[in-house]
Amino acid sequence: MSKVIWILNQTAGKPDSGWGERHYSFAKEWKKKGYVTYIFSGSYNHLFINQPTTEKRIFTNEKVEEGIHFCWVKNPKYKGGGFSKFWSYIVFAIRLFFLNLKELPKPDIIIVSSMPIFPIVVGNYFKKKYNSKKLIVEIRDLWPLTAINLKGYSKKNPLVLILSWLEIFAYKKSDEIVSLLPNSDSYINSISKNPKKFHYIPNGINTDLRDLKKNDNSIISKIPKNKFIIGYAGTLGFANAMEYFIKASRILKENEKISFVLLGDGILKPQLQSLLDKDQNNVIFLPKVPKNKVQLVVSCFDVCYLSRHKSDTYKHGVSSNKYFDYMLAQKPILESSEYIKDQVELSGCGLIVEPESPKAIVEGILKLYNLSEEERKKIGIKGYDYVLKYHNFHYLSNLYVDIF
Repeated sequence: MSKVIWILNQTAGKPDSGWGERHYSFAKEWKKKGYVTYIFSGSYNHLFINQPTTEKRIFTNEKVEEGIHFCWVKNPKYKGGGFSKFWSYIVFAIRLFFLNLKELPKPDIIIVSSMPIFPIVVGNYFKKKYNSKKLIVEIRDLWPLTAINLKGYSKKNPLVLILSWLEIFAYKKSDEIVSLLPNSDSYINSISKNPKKFHYIPNGINTDLRDLKKNDNSIISKIPKNKFIIGYAGTLGFANAMEYFIKASRILKENEKISFVLLGDGILKPQLQSLLDKDQNNVIFLPKVPKNKVQLVVSCFDVCYLSRHKSDTYKHGVSSNKYFDYMLAQKPILESSEYIKDQVELSGCGLIVEPESPKAIVEGILKLYNLSEEERKKIGIKGYDYVLKYHNFHYLSNLYVDIF
C-alpha cells in the first residue's frame, strides 16, 4: 500500500505554472519509491505565468498524473507585497482547516513549506488528528529575520512578533526541519534546541529543461548578435539588488561590444527601467518566460549575473534557483555578493565581486570579457558538473526519503 505525503505550500506550482515546481519534481521521484503526494497550493500566485484553473468552490482537486495530486485552495488575489499578500497567507491557512477530509487519504508524512509559515499550525493539527508519522517544516527563507535585516522592520513590529511566534512553534513542534539554506543550522538550532532535527536539502534543477531544440525566435531575436552578453534571468524585486547592475550598465554605455539583458518581471521593473540614461541603448528588458524556455534564453548569454544586498541575512546561505539555471546552461557566473559558501564559490564556476558596487561589477564584467571563449567555457563546465552531481532531484529526493 502506498504511503501518502501531504505538502502544505501556498506557492507550489506545476510545470505549466512557470514557477515553484520544487515539490512537483520531488513528487515525481517519490512516486518511484511508492509514495503518493498531495500538494495543497494557492489558487493565485503573482509569480505564476499561468494561474491554475479552479472552480467556484473553495477547493479544486486536480490529478496531475498518477501519484501526484494538487488541491488548489482559493485565496485572494494581491499585488506585490504589503497587507493584501499577508492577508492571502492568513486566508489560505484558515481555509485548510475546512478541507473535506473524507475525499483525501490520511497522510503518513506532512510537509509544511515556508514562506508563508502560517500553515504550520494546520500541519500540527493534521498530524495529531491522523497520528501521522512525521511533521516536517521546510524553510526556504528565514522569517522574520529577512524582514528585520532587509526591510528594516523593528523586532517589536506586530508582524515580526507574529512570525517570531510561528517560527518558534514550527521548530519546536516539527519532527524534522529541512532548510534550503546551507549555513542556517546555527540559527535554527538555537531556537529548536535539537540539532538532530536539522537537514540541509537545497533547491534542485530538472535536467530535462536543457532542451534547446524548442526555439522561440520571438524572444531570441531580441538579444543582440555579435556582442558580449551579460545576462540576468529572474525576478526583479528588492532582494535581487539589480539597481547596481543597471548602474554598471551606465558606466559601460560607451562600450559598443557589451550588452546587458534582463529576463523577467517584478515589482521593481519600472523603477529599474527609469534608472537608464536617456542616451543609453546597451540594456534590453525581456518579459518572463516559462521555465522550460529559460535555458533557450540563457544559452545566448556569454556570462550570467546575479546579485544581492549586503546583509547579515545572507550569512545563513541562499536558495536561489538562478544558480541552477545558469549552471545547467554551462555559463560562467558573475556574482555581486559576499562570500557565503554558495554554489558559485563551492563549484568555482564564476567570479564573486563586492556587493552594492557598480564599479566592482564593471571590473568583473571586463575581467570575464577579456578571457578567451575557451577559458569561459571551462569555468561554465565546473558549474554544470557540480549542479548535475549535487542538485538533481533524484539525489535530493533520496535525502528526503532518508528522513521520512
